[in-house]
This record gives sequence, C-alpha cells and structure tokens, in this order.
Amino acid sequence: MSAAATRSKFTKQLDDIEEYLRRLTEKCASDVRAAGLAVTGDKGAAEGVMSGRKNEDRLRNAIEENCLDVMLLQQPLIGEDLRFVSGAFRIVSDLTHIDGMTRDIAFLVEEIPAKAAKKLTAEFTEMSECAAAMVEQAGAAFAAADVEGAQRVVEEDNRVNELYDEVEGKLVELIRAGKSSAQYLPELLMVAKYFERIGDLAKRVAAWAIFRVTGEHVVAEKASQQR
Repeated sequence: MSAAATRSKFTKQLDDIEEYLRRLTEKCASDVRAAGLAVTGDKGAAEGVMSGRKNEDRLRNAIEENCLDVMLLQQPLIGEDLRFVSGAFRIVSDLTHIDGMTRDIAFLVEEIPAKAAKKLTAEFTEMSECAAAMVEQAGAAFAAADVEGAQRVVEEDNRVNELYDEVEGKLVELIRAGKSSAQYLPELLMVAKYFERIGDLAKRVAAWAIFRVTGEHVVAEKASQQR
C-alpha cells in the first residue's frame, strides 16, 4: 500500500472514531435524561434505557477496534494523533460506566413508587439534565479539541454536586417527619449518587478533551479525586 493510501486509510479511521464517539455520547446523554424521567414516574422511559444495548455495543466495539488498529499499524503515532486515539479509547470506558449507571437507575425505579420521589421531582429533573448536558458537551469538546468548552464542563459538575446535597438533605427531612416515602431512602439516595457519579465521569471525558490538546493530565487527576 502506498504512503498516500495508508494516510488516507488513517484519516478515515480517525474520522470514523470521531463519528462513532459522537453517536455513542449522544446515546449516553439521551439515556441519562430518560433515567431522570424514569425516576419521576415515566415507566416507558425506564424501558427505553434498557433497549438499544446491541447498537451501543456495536459502537463501542467499532471505536475500540479502530483505535487498536491505528495504534498497531500507524507507527510512529505521535503528538495530537496519539492523544486523540488514546483519549478516545479511554472515553469509551467512561461512557460504558455511564451506560451501566443509567441501567442501574432503571432497575432501581422498578422498586420505587412514583409518589416516593414526588417531592424530589425538581432536583432529579435538573440533576439528570445537568449530567446529560455535561456528557454531551464533554463529547463535543473532545471532538472539537475545545479546551474552554471542556473547562466549562468541569465547572458545571459543581451544580450536580450541589443537587446531590439537596436531595440528601430532603431525604433526611422526610425521615425526621416520619413520611412513609422515607422507607425508599436507600434507593432514592442511590439514584442521586448515580447521577452525581455520571457528572464525575462526564468531567473525566472533558479531561481527555484537555489532554488531547495540551497533553496534560492535571484536570483528570483533580476529577478523579472528587468525592
């Protein structure tokens, strides 16, 4: 294969990785929003989270296969190309964790009556939307090599953390008031924790966007130390 043909294949593989990541990121963000709807009583949303797994697996496999192929065959792989491929490979892992958490929320919802989360509708709605937007924005920042956009995602995680604290505080109030919904404290608190962790994972994706441009892991290290 000529040098020009090899370069053409390499460029196409990078474009494919970027496109597959975009689609996978959008699906993860959609599932996070659906999980938020499921907690507040939309059983159809919970079912939606559980569907489409084969398509997500195909996207993950395609990204990983292209990343490995590029790393094995395109030598030497240096500079931003290397950081893009290695970052994409790591992002797949973060998105896989997010996928697992949205499915765990869908399972938990089956044990929680809709009325039990009624007093937390506003918090769970905002929390899921914030976390989903962070996933979307972090993925877009990585694709566009947008350091400023990635930094905004890191900052937005503060709001998700604040909402987790608000949910925790309201649940404590329900216990003190002797409300019947307090019996679902463990499940509701776990749901809130999953959304908070999704925010952390979105922040890690943003950290890989910064790494792609700068080669620095500083934000990633800070993100991993949160909570």
